[in-house]
Amino acid sequence: MWRSAGAVLTIAAGSVAMTTDSAPVVVFLFLVILVGLTLMINGKRVAVAFQAERRGHAHTAEVIHARRVRRYRRGADETR
Repeated sequence: MWRSAGAVLTIAAGSVAMTTDSAPVVVFLFLVILVGLTLMINGKRVAVAFQAERRGHAHTAEVIHARRVRRYRRGADETR
């Protein structure tokens, strides 16, 4: 579903961009084409990434790393 949506978005924006003479509209449509290509290539992973970002799971790795660093520093301070 996501890949087909990306294909439709890319084809529609590309065909409109070819027939339009306005430069600002073409630049916007180029960005839409890039979004469509991203959807075509990554498919469902894009939706999963949006869900993770919205729920705060995107920072899980950073939180785990910070906790390990604090634990390591605390252990190093106790041995002195």
